[in-house]
Amino acid sequence: MTGIWYHRNIDIPESWTGKRIILNFGAVYYESEVYIDGKFVCRHIGGSDSFSVDISRFVKPGNRHSLVVSARSDLRSQLQSAGKQCLRVNNFECTYTRTTGIWQTVWLEAVSPGGLERVRTVTDIDRSEVSFGIFPYRQHEGNILTVSVYDSGRLVAKDESPLSSGSIVTLRLRKMKLWEPDAPFLYDVIFEVTDSSGRTVDRVKSYFGMRKIHVQGNRIYLNNKPFYQRLVLDQGFWPDGIWTAPSDEAIRKDIELAMACGFNGARLHQKVFEERYHYWADRLGFVTWGEYPSWGMDLNNPEAQRGFLSEWTNVVVRDINHPSIITWAPLNESYWADEVSYPRFVEDLYSITKYIDPTRPVNTTSGGLHIVTDIWSVHSYVQDADEQWEKLYAGGRMFRKDPQERLMKRYRGNVGFNSPWLRDPYTFPAYDGTVPYMLDEFGGMKCRETNQGEGLWGYGKDPETREEYYDRLEAHIRMLVEHSDLIWGWCFTQLADVEQEQNGIYYSDRSEKFDTERLRSIFTIPLPQEPGGQHGNR
Repeated sequence: MTGIWYHRNIDIPESWTGKRIILNFGAVYYESEVYIDGKFVCRHIGGSDSFSVDISRFVKPGNRHSLVVSARSDLRSQLQSAGKQCLRVNNFECTYTRTTGIWQTVWLEAVSPGGLERVRTVTDIDRSEVSFGIFPYRQHEGNILTVSVYDSGRLVAKDESPLSSGSIVTLRLRKMKLWEPDAPFLYDVIFEVTDSSGRTVDRVKSYFGMRKIHVQGNRIYLNNKPFYQRLVLDQGFWPDGIWTAPSDEAIRKDIELAMACGFNGARLHQKVFEERYHYWADRLGFVTWGEYPSWGMDLNNPEAQRGFLSEWTNVVVRDINHPSIITWAPLNESYWADEVSYPRFVEDLYSITKYIDPTRPVNTTSGGLHIVTDIWSVHSYVQDADEQWEKLYAGGRMFRKDPQERLMKRYRGNVGFNSPWLRDPYTFPAYDGTVPYMLDEFGGMKCRETNQGEGLWGYGKDPETREEYYDRLEAHIRMLVEHSDLIWGWCFTQLADVEQEQNGIYYSDRSEKFDTERLRSIFTIPLPQEPGGQHGNR
C-alpha cells in the first residue's frame, strides 16, 4: 500500500460570511481523508470521481486554517480501479506508471445556502425543447428561479417560476440550432435565483447543445441521421504528469491533434478524463465515449463490484450534461469467471447507467463478453486487412440469423456465430445483427523507423518504414469502409505513445511522428453510397 500527505494553509475571505464554504476535489486516487486544523472532515473512496465537502462549520471567514489531505492506494488488492496503471513492479506492455494522490484540480468556493447545487439538462430535438432538472442546496420559501437561454447573446427563451427541489423547467426553442461535429452550436443559459425581496441569491452561467443520439437496427444515429464513428483511442497519459495534463491548452491540443488526422471522436480509454476535456470537446465538436478504469479489478468480488457501481454512478452524474459524450462504456475486455455474481453485476451496471441517463447508448463491455449491451463491440489487432476480415466475418461466424434481407442475400449461409473474442467458456448472447457492430480497437502497430529507445512494445509485426505503415493502415481502413453495412464504425489504437508502448500516431510529447495530411487522407476515406443517398460519413 502506498500513501501520501498534503498540507497547505487556506485563507477564508471575510466576504464569505453567511455563505456555505465548499471544498471541491476533481479526483484523488484512491482513498482520501480531509482534515482542517487537525479535525477530521470527511473520507472519500474512489480515484476517478469528483467529490465536494461543506467545510463551513470547520472554518471562519477572515481566518487562516490548516488543510491536510491524505491519500492511499492498494492497487494490487484488485478491489480498486486501476485502468492502465501497472499492477507489476515495473511497467509492462500496455500498462504504465501508477498514480497516487491528488491528480485533478482542487478549489474552494462560497455558495448561497439557497443556491443551485446542480442542474440536469435534457434536450429533445424532435420537440425543439430543452428541459432542466433543478437541484438547489436547500429550498427556501419565496425564492424564484429564472432561466434564460441565449443564442449568440440574443435572448431566445425564458422561464420564471418558484424554486423547488426536483422541479423541471422546459423551454421551447424557435428556429432550433443543432449541436453536430461539423457545427457544434452551443446555447448559453443563465440560472438566476432571487429571494422574496428581489435580491439575487445565486447566478450561474452555463451552456448546452441540442443533440440526439440513438440506436436503430445496426446503425447509430446522431440527430436522426446515420453517424459513422471514426474514433481514436486516447489514454490521457502525459510524460510529465502521468494522469495529470500539464495545462488546459494541452487538453485542447489533444483534441485538435486528433481532428487534424480526420478522427471525429475518441474513446477516452480506461480513465475518467478531466471535465475541461469535455468542455473543449463540446466547443470543438468532438464526440467521445465516457469510460472508467475497470482494469485491475476483480469484478467477481462483491466488494470490488460495490466500489465500481458507487464510483461509476458519480462519474455519470458529473458528466451527463456534456453533448460531446455520446456513449457510456464502463467496462473494457471483461469476461465471466465461474462466480455467478458477475452476470448480475453487468446487468445492474447497464440498468443503473440507463436509469440515470436513458438518452445515450451503453456499450457495457467494450471488446469483452456482452451480457447486455446497446452496441456489440470487438477488439482485434490482426495486422493484415484480409486476415482481419476473415477473422471477423468469414466462415459463417458472424450471424446466427440475419434480420436484414439485404445482408442475408450477401452472406447467405452464415449461421451459428460464436464470437472468437469472448475468450470465455460462456458463448452467449450471440450477435444477431439487431444492434450496431463496431471494431472499437484495432491497429496498435509501431513503426521501426520511428522507434525511440529499446524494449518498446506494440501489436503485431512492426512495419519497417513509414511508407509500409501507411500502406497497412490504408488497407485496413478501406476494408472497414467497404463493409460499413456490417461494421458501423471503428476505433484506432492510438493517439500518442505512452511510455514503452510506442504505437501512437504522435510521440508522447505530442510532436509529429507521421505526415498528418497523409493520415487524414487515409482515416477519412469516404463510405460507399447507401440506398437512398445516405452515406453517414460525418
